[in-house]
Amino acid sequence: MPNSKTKLKPSFVTNAHKAVRSSVGASIDVPTFLEKCATLTLAARKTIVEQALLVLAENYVHLPYKQAMHGVNALQRLKLLQHKLQQSKQSQLSHPVEFHREILEIFNSLHDMHTDYFLPDPFRQMTAYLPFQIEECYDAGKSRHYLVTKLLHGFDHKTFRPGAEVLTWNGVPMERAVAISAAANAGSNAAARRARGIDAMTLRPLIALLPPDEERVVAQYCDNQGRKHEIRIEWQIFAPPAETDKVDHDKPSASSSSIGLDLTADHMRLARKVLFAPEVVAAEAVASSSQSGRAQVQTEALETCMPKVFMARPVTTPHGEFAYIRVRTFATENPDAFVDEFLRLLEQLPKRGLAIDVRNNGGGSLQAAERLLQLLTPREVHPQSLQFRNTPLNLRICQRHKNGELGFDLSPWIPSMLRAIETGAVYSSAYPLTSRESANAIGQRYHGPVALITDARCYSATDAFASGFHDHQIGPIIGVDHNTGAGGANVWTQEFLRQSLIKPGLRDPESPYKKLPGNAALRAAMRRTLRVGKQHGTPVEDLGVTPDHYHPMTRNDLLESNVDLIAAVAKRIDRMPKRLLECSVSASGELLDLKFATFGLDRLDIYVDGRPFASPDVGDGESDCQISRPPNAQSLDIRGFVKGTHVASRRISLSGD
Repeated sequence: MPNSKTKLKPSFVTNAHKAVRSSVGASIDVPTFLEKCATLTLAARKTIVEQALLVLAENYVHLPYKQAMHGVNALQRLKLLQHKLQQSKQSQLSHPVEFHREILEIFNSLHDMHTDYFLPDPFRQMTAYLPFQIEECYDAGKSRHYLVTKLLHGFDHKTFRPGAEVLTWNGVPMERAVAISAAANAGSNAAARRARGIDAMTLRPLIALLPPDEERVVAQYCDNQGRKHEIRIEWQIFAPPAETDKVDHDKPSASSSSIGLDLTADHMRLARKVLFAPEVVAAEAVASSSQSGRAQVQTEALETCMPKVFMARPVTTPHGEFAYIRVRTFATENPDAFVDEFLRLLEQLPKRGLAIDVRNNGGGSLQAAERLLQLLTPREVHPQSLQFRNTPLNLRICQRHKNGELGFDLSPWIPSMLRAIETGAVYSSAYPLTSRESANAIGQRYHGPVALITDARCYSATDAFASGFHDHQIGPIIGVDHNTGAGGANVWTQEFLRQSLIKPGLRDPESPYKKLPGNAALRAAMRRTLRVGKQHGTPVEDLGVTPDHYHPMTRNDLLESNVDLIAAVAKRIDRMPKRLLECSVSASGELLDLKFATFGLDRLDIYVDGRPFASPDVGDGESDCQISRPPNAQSLDIRGFVKGTHVASRRISLSGD
C-alpha cells in the first residue's frame, strides 16, 4: 500500500505508451520538482550576469538593430541587476526561480530566439507539460477558435477529446489568455510571439522557460456535441530522452560554427514527439536497429533512414496526386547525407508537383538548408552572406581562427574588421558559410512545380531556406501565419566562445570568458544573414519571410491531417506550368548517345564540362541526340527552355561511365 502522504500519479502518466514509458512514466508535479531546485550562490549569479553583459556587449550581432527595432536596453538592465547583486548578501537571496525570471525577462526583451539564457540543472533537461495540445483555427467568418488536437496516450476522458473547443483558461477568456502568454514569449514578430504563446500554454521546455506558476489548469470547454464542461488538470514535469545524433553546440567545429537553430523550439519538437507521437519514437528505434537503417512512420509514408527529419508521401487531392515532404528539422551534422536522403525520397514521389512543408521547423544546419535549394531550381543558387558586428573581441576570435585549425576559417572577415577601426563601420563585410560550389554541385533534380508551406514557428536555418526559396523564385510560399519566425543569424554558445580562445593544450590567460556555474548556458546570434536576389542585403532578422498566399488553418486541417491546407496548396500547384527533363546517357566509342524525356519544353542546350555542344528542338515525349565526347569529360549539363527562357536543368556525371 502506498504511504498516505504519497501523492498518486495521474493515470495518463502510469498508462503512457510503452515506447516512451520510461520517460513519461517518471513525470512529477510542479511542487515536487521545485523542491529539488537549489538556490544559486551569490557568486554564481554574479558570474552569469557578468558573462551575459560580455556576450551581449561584445559578441551579439543584432544589438544596435534590436535597440532601434524594439526600443530596448538589455545592457542597462543587466548593469542594474549586476549592481543589485553587488549590494546583496548570500542570506538575502530570493527563491531560485526569481533570479532566472529576471535574466529571462531581459533576454526576452531582445525578441531573439537565438540569444538566450539557458537555465542550469535541474531545469535544462526537463519539460513541463499538460497531456493535450491546443491549436488555433478559423471559421468561415474568420473568428478564431482554440481546439484540443492531440492527447497523450493514456489520457482518457469522455468529453475532453480532439475537437473540443477551449473557452476559458483559469477563468480568463482564451483570446486574452493567449495574448498574455504571447507577451511573455520572445518571438521576433507578432505572429511568432502568438504561436509561441499558444505552445507555452501546454508545453514548456525548462531550458529557457520557467515552470508554470500554477500547479494546475482549470479550463472551460465545449465538447463535440456543443455542451459546456470544466476540467482540472495538473501540470507534470518530465525529462524527454535526449537525441544522440546531434552536433555538440559547445565544441568549436565546422558543424557547430554554422548552426542556425531555435534550441527551445527544438526541445519542444522533441517533447511533442515523445508525448503525442510515440509511434514515431518506436519507428526511430526500428530505423536505428534495422540493417537498412530505414523505417516507416506511417503506412502511406516512404521508408527513410531519417524519420526524425523527413516524412515523405504521395497525397491524393481533388486536383490530382502530388508529392509531399515534411522537413521537421535541419539539425544534422552531415549536410551531404541530409541532401542525399531528401533526393532519394524525392525521386520516388510523383513528378506532377511537390509541396515542401517546413512548419514547426526550428532550423539547424544553415549549409543543409541552403544546399537543398539547388534540387528545385534551374537557377544558380547564391548562398546568403553573413556579417559580424565589429568589436575588438570578435576580431580577436576571427584572428584566432584564421587558419581553419578546427574546421572553420574566419579569415575572410578579418580585413574589413581591421578597417572598421578607422572607418567606424558597425558591421564587417559579408561572406557566405555555404560555398557556391556545394550549393550548386548537384543541380536541379525536380522539374515539376514546387510550393513551400510555412508558419510562424519556422526559424533560423528554416528562415534561410524559406528566404532562399523566395529569392530564387522557386515557387509560391503558402503560410498558415502572416510571417515566419524571422531568425536571421548564425548562433554560438558562450561555451563555444570560451573554447574558441583556447589553443589546443593551452588556455588563454587573457580570455574574458568564464565557465558558467550549474550547467547554465548563454547563446548569442553571432553573424547576421543577408538575403540575395531582389532583396539583396536585406536582413532576415525580425523581418522574416512573408508568404505569397495566406491559408488560415481550419477545423478540418487540425483534426483531419491538414486536408484543407494540402488541397489549397495542390490547387495552386495544379495551376503552375508542368515541366519534365529526364536524360539517359550511353557511350558509343567517341560518341555519347543521349535519350530524352521532356514535357513543357521546346529546346535543349547541351554542355559538356561547361562548353556548348548542341541545341536540339524538342517537344512533349521522347527524343534523342548524339554528340562527340571530349577526352576526360566529367559532366554533362542540359538546360531546358520555353520561348527562350531557361526553365529546367539536369546535370549528369560522366566520370563513372
